[in-house]
Amino acid sequence: MELSVNLTEQKSRIIIERDAMLHLADYIDVNCKVMIITDDGVPERYQKQVLAQCPQGYLHVCRHGEGAKSFPVYQQICEKLLQLNFSRKDRILALGGGVIGDLSGFVAATFKRGMKFASIPTTTLSQIDSSIGGKVAVNLGEVKNVIGTFYHPEVVLIDLNTLRTLPKRHYYNGLVEAVKAGMIADPEIFRLFEEEEIDQALEEIITRSLIVKKHVVEEDEKEQNLRKILNFGHTIGHAIESIYHLHDYYHGECVAMGMMKILEDEQLKERLKSILKKMEIPLDVPYEIQEVIDFIKKDKKASGDQITIVQVREIGKAELIDMKIEDMRKLLLMKNIQEVTR
Repeated sequence: MELSVNLTEQKSRIIIERDAMLHLADYIDVNCKVMIITDDGVPERYQKQVLAQCPQGYLHVCRHGEGAKSFPVYQQICEKLLQLNFSRKDRILALGGGVIGDLSGFVAATFKRGMKFASIPTTTLSQIDSSIGGKVAVNLGEVKNVIGTFYHPEVVLIDLNTLRTLPKRHYYNGLVEAVKAGMIADPEIFRLFEEEEIDQALEEIITRSLIVKKHVVEEDEKEQNLRKILNFGHTIGHAIESIYHLHDYYHGECVAMGMMKILEDEQLKERLKSILKKMEIPLDVPYEIQEVIDFIKKDKKASGDQITIVQVREIGKAELIDMKIEDMRKLLLMKNIQEVTR
């Protein structure tokens, strides 16, 4: 199956096909220098399979984890590209999860002011969410994604067979983004999680989630308005990630906690809780509310003393609400009190 994200200045092709990774040349021009950026969490056989298909291919393997999205790693890759005389006509190929996609895209966007870029996402999180939409970034210390830009891949190869090697926790972590897509835009996705076996419905879940993101990105590429709905659960979620040093809890897990915290409708909250429990996702972790607020103030969606949050009162419909950060602090405090007294 093929989808297209049609943007003002370019088009991204999204190929959803099992074993697509084994015949790259059908979809990606490999007749140039290709820097394959990956990490040591990606199976070595995937690295070898992709490298073998690139006649002028080079492999850069990062240590897995959020630490790869840092200025030292970014500089190391750029220095390697310079040493190997990569030009703007050559290609960066991301092979891995969301961290590798963000890092690779940021390298492609900035090295010599822009190179060719393609992506092979290998996790549920990257296949469902981060591989399309053009957001690329590195972290600044423990603040996520604060240095970045928009740079779209020409091609995204979504090979569902790569998910077979994922540990269970990684697998379900990424699926939280699909739950989010269902809550903000597609009730059928949410129904699949509630009523069907997740593994059996996986291809439909991923495809429908990609269609949600495709439509939103096409309407609002640079996140001026509508695209902000994709941040449901992320404002608080990113703060929790930062509090735990981008290490102890995964992105999807923190987004899940963020959705649970921000939801006002108790019935929806219980339905979401049931799905998250099915996926063994943590519902909450200890943190100081002031720490959350301090990180929210640094969030790129914050403006002065206000932050735009996403609220869902009916499955499939999201609304944007401008809230004073001080009111967010009071809301979190009140919710904590309610949960303790239950």
